[in-house]
Amino acid sequence: MTDTSAPHARDLETGDLETLDTLIAQQEKLLVSRMTRSFELRETARETLAGGVASSWQDSVPGAIWIEYGRGQMIRDADGNDYVDMHGGFGVGLAGHGHPAIVEAVARRARLGTHFGQPTEDLIVVSRLLRERFGLPVWRFGNSGTEATMDAVHLMRVATGRKKIIKVEGSYHGHHDSVQVSTYSAEGDIGPDDAPRSVAFGPAYPSEVVDLTIVVPFGDLEAVRRVLEAHPGEIAGMIIEPIMMNIGMITAEPGYHAALKELLHAHGAYLTYDEVKTGLAVAPGGATELYGVLPDIVCLAKAMGGGVPCGAIGATAELMELIADNIYQQVGTFNGNPLTMAAVRAMLTEVLTPDAYAHLDAMRAHMADGVTELMARYDIPGYVASAGAKGSVIFTDQLRNYRDFLKYADQWGHAHWLYQVNGGIFLPPWGKTEQFTLSVQHTMEDARRFVGNFESLCRAVRGGAR
Repeated sequence: MTDTSAPHARDLETGDLETLDTLIAQQEKLLVSRMTRSFELRETARETLAGGVASSWQDSVPGAIWIEYGRGQMIRDADGNDYVDMHGGFGVGLAGHGHPAIVEAVARRARLGTHFGQPTEDLIVVSRLLRERFGLPVWRFGNSGTEATMDAVHLMRVATGRKKIIKVEGSYHGHHDSVQVSTYSAEGDIGPDDAPRSVAFGPAYPSEVVDLTIVVPFGDLEAVRRVLEAHPGEIAGMIIEPIMMNIGMITAEPGYHAALKELLHAHGAYLTYDEVKTGLAVAPGGATELYGVLPDIVCLAKAMGGGVPCGAIGATAELMELIADNIYQQVGTFNGNPLTMAAVRAMLTEVLTPDAYAHLDAMRAHMADGVTELMARYDIPGYVASAGAKGSVIFTDQLRNYRDFLKYADQWGHAHWLYQVNGGIFLPPWGKTEQFTLSVQHTMEDARRFVGNFESLCRAVRGGAR
């Protein structure tokens, strides 16, 4: 794991932001000139597709880039532009595109039937493999990260008979009611630092549900303690990304996760790790392996399915007995779908091997080290946070929590995205909020290209080497 805090701090100056605004305008104009077909498709889609996109997260500036196909580590957009794909479908893409093991597994399974609503033998194989990687003994499957975190919240409530949960301010755990609280809240709504306010993520989420979710800053053990003591016997548990990834990438201080688990258990509450983004991506056993702390529940999705919709929860035998006994009915027509299970089995046995993780680590280290050196040479504010196949360039010298995130300018992250995409590296389009995802099919040449594009940004901002 790498979390390279830069000693070379530089205050964001007005001149920097003015320069970035100019560069952003130039780079957006260049990108738009290459998006003719994407804009045409968007306008055509508006008639039958809400907003002209399939998900609100796709509706980014200057517009959604429509994709034609992917192969290996590459994708091609509707205008015929080729990119090295480090977007990875918001973290799904550890296998890359068209990986032979995934294609063969899904095709073989499809010829035998695509859905039955009944269990198939791959369920046993996959649950055993996940038990080996994550250490939790019993599993159930779903179809998305949202379903996984929803089941986890439900399970904590059923197990304790309590209604309230704790989540981290600024974290995203899917779009069900209990967790769409204080996700991206405006600065004027969030309340004081020592008592963050729970804020609904828009009008769809009832205040009665929002009031049951209490938010704390990431990494702040004392804030969790204050909540538990202020609500004795009311907290069912806490859900947390062990490496926070909704606002870039933030790792916890040593000892935090072990102390958090001990504190929650002392108050009769459970600990859930949302490993939808970290699971399998930052280590074979996710952040659970990385930190050496076993939560009560872990939630998986994204990379697990090799590009096929997927979701899973693993938990202690005691908690899962509530599902086995139908005290909590964890259900879903497509749970354990045979196509998904075939893809997951191939990911765990043929794609994400020890050699694959070594390859991912080498590429990530090259990118992190290269960008860190350039930030020092060109006096660019910030550092690189990374682990396994994931990483993020953080353009501020201190990012501990959501409030730090709000304090620094968006221009750095957006300019970086534009220089990468115009330089042939496709990243998630939300600038400072997102992370890159590497696949087993990426190469060291792709890693070098990422670093080269970053230097182009540095040179443009600073006007030459320092």
